Amino acid sequence: MNEPTLSTETPSISHSGIVPERLAKLNALREAGHDPFGPETFERTHSVTAIRDQFETLDGATVRIAGRVVSARGNFLDLLDESGRGQVYLSEEDLADYALIKDHLDLGDFLGIEGYAFETKKGDKALHARSVTFLAKALRDVGGALGKEYRDKTSGEMRVKDRLSDPELRQRMRYVDLFVNREARDILVRRIKLTRAVREFLDAEGFLEVETPVLQAEAGGASARPFDTHHNALDIPLHLRISLELYLKRLIVGGLEKVYEIGRVFRNEGTSTRHNPEFTLLELYQAYTNLEGMMDIVERMFRHICRTLTGGDTLTTAERAGFLTPPHVLDFSRPWARLSMLDGIRQYAGIEPDAFLTLETARDAVAVANRRLRVDARIDPARENSIGGIIEKLHEVFTQPNLIQPTFITDFPLETSPLARKRPDNPRLTRRFEAYILGYECGNAFSEINDPLDQRERFEYQVTQKAAGDPEAHPMDEDFLRALEYGMPPTGGFGMGMDRVAMVFTGAETIREVIFFPLLRPERHGGAESRDEETE
Repeated sequence: MNEPTLSTETPSISHSGIVPERLAKLNALREAGHDPFGPETFERTHSVTAIRDQFETLDGATVRIAGRVVSARGNFLDLLDESGRGQVYLSEEDLADYALIKDHLDLGDFLGIEGYAFETKKGDKALHARSVTFLAKALRDVGGALGKEYRDKTSGEMRVKDRLSDPELRQRMRYVDLFVNREARDILVRRIKLTRAVREFLDAEGFLEVETPVLQAEAGGASARPFDTHHNALDIPLHLRISLELYLKRLIVGGLEKVYEIGRVFRNEGTSTRHNPEFTLLELYQAYTNLEGMMDIVERMFRHICRTLTGGDTLTTAERAGFLTPPHVLDFSRPWARLSMLDGIRQYAGIEPDAFLTLETARDAVAVANRRLRVDARIDPARENSIGGIIEKLHEVFTQPNLIQPTFITDFPLETSPLARKRPDNPRLTRRFEAYILGYECGNAFSEINDPLDQRERFEYQVTQKAAGDPEAHPMDEDFLRALEYGMPPTGGFGMGMDRVAMVFTGAETIREVIFFPLLRPERHGGAESRDEETE
């Protein structure tokens, strides 16, 4: 049998995105013996910014740099690498292939340069090129991706714009966004440092980082609709996890007393500036502690994050269009404010706690409160089939937007907290808090249920809610109940959306800015472009 072979000829290009002139330049370079896709490596001695930052120490030394061409004016180029931008001078006298380089160079190309540092007549620091190696050819027009003219009509300079402005284009073509928008790179790098700071803190506290299943028979631990899939070999339905909680608590049962996981979870719900169907969650659990123990950990962890990212205990928010105006100074040096959910509703919605004695009186209170809201922001009380659901909705609409400084909201209703202990003095409320900053819900914590009989009763109530039409009600998980029946010590637990916290510490206006590749609708090639709209 003949072995299949791959053609060495240039394939036919039918996609309109590739620029014919650039393809012609690629072919001409190959014919001249300079295949841009030939080199497998290029040894660098310095970053491109070292020419400027270390100029005094580079005198007389041979320097080798590499990067993407983001500006071209006369004989000068700007290269971009991970460190930033640096300037290169192409000399006709020193480069034997000068004409080839100039005639076949485009914005977006990758070059390797060897030369020496010098100071230009304007006093700029640059690299005088002695040799130039094409390392990759950009076959698409960077200017076209920007959707704007990129040649300066006065100076003739060709350059990559400093900002890609179309939000959807930025998210859909993140690979362009990252080399066009320095701000986009800074946000994501800051997010990486935040994750590292969380790990540093928890590791120093003696927590063990673990991994738990992504594919689960019962997607529990939160109130959310899961993504469903099927395992062909085992012929069983499975779900992508919506939380990390129940498996981490199984580990507490097994004798691991301090555990945490940072992992992706998946919720089949709408998108908004604060929601993405796929996001990163931190959950931690500690035996022999409670809700107040979790408050202490959260306060100290956020203080560590702030010190790592800012060098101090305060964070000044950015003043940006669509964000908070004026800026706020968030103070992580002191204990967080603590406010019960019913007290918050009394303060911001003007509804007294005794309005929630029955479902009917709770719905009547919502109708009165709605008069203070725009028509499109009003709550539909008929959509909530429990007093607890109404209480949480009132909190979300009236209280949450006012929680700018770090705040713990406590005393959640029993109906909406199937995994939290009851308050001993008021069993209609639970030992649960949510953490809020800048109006964002950033975390959720419980004094965990370790009574398997109580937990079964909660799950059974959730089953009735699902039967009544609630698609996000918690499922029955018999294996988890079996684990609790073997005995779990008193435990405190906390979960935190890493993406939301990254929004706080980067000043990002939407959650998509802090996710490397957010979920978007597929593009429709060959026709009108699809726009990706946020949905609730």
